[in-house]
Amino acid sequence: MFKLKRIYFLFFVVLFLMVHLPFAFAKSNEFKFTQPLVKQSISAPLSQVNTLSFAYDSLRLEVKGLSRQAFDYALKGYAILKSKGELTNPNVITIADFSKPSYQKRLFVIDIKNLKLLYNTYVAHGANSGKEMAVDFSNRPESLKSSPGFYITSGTYDGKHGYSMKLEGIEKGINDLAMDRAIVMHSADYVSDGYIRANGCLGRSWGCPAVSKELNKPIISKIRNGSCFFIYSNQPNYLKRSKILNAA
Repeated sequence: MFKLKRIYFLFFVVLFLMVHLPFAFAKSNEFKFTQPLVKQSISAPLSQVNTLSFAYDSLRLEVKGLSRQAFDYALKGYAILKSKGELTNPNVITIADFSKPSYQKRLFVIDIKNLKLLYNTYVAHGANSGKEMAVDFSNRPESLKSSPGFYITSGTYDGKHGYSMKLEGIEKGINDLAMDRAIVMHSADYVSDGYIRANGCLGRSWGCPAVSKELNKPIISKIRNGSCFFIYSNQPNYLKRSKILNAA
């Protein structure tokens, strides 16, 4: 009789384990799968940018002349600035691809939210950075040279070049003296098809990314007050020094 009770007891123990163990493992697995979701939410800005990288093909940016490296670097910097909360106007990004000559339309204003190319037009570089190509850069006041890297667009004002927009350079030692140098976006007569036909390339500024009089106001109105503005250079000196481009 005692042996029979032991058999019944063991039977019920085995039955209990068979019924409850799957639920125990299910709960354990559920916990393991929920953990990565927390990490994923933290890195959301970077994952969004990985998705945005498909816009390069869908917007046919290669055909329009924007280098893939300039686009990828711009998105990387945009993600970092957005994750730090430094962009109050995060729906648009501007890329000036200074690896291209000035007679090409090398300024790209992209609506990140709706994945649209808003503007693709001409932009001038500094007088002492080169003639057709911007090959020499400086952060030094009165150098009359362009400075590459990431900027955050600031407020607007009416100056000697009309409606203009301030640019805050955020890469130390590369473009962080932009405000002191009065590096702004403004309009210029020497940014036009007619000037290119007559001279072979655009005229040059004192270091400012100048655009045409026709598009100056609409572009500035779209990108002012806290958007990401990236002046790309493929010069090794910049690519190696930029902490943003080399961030893990």
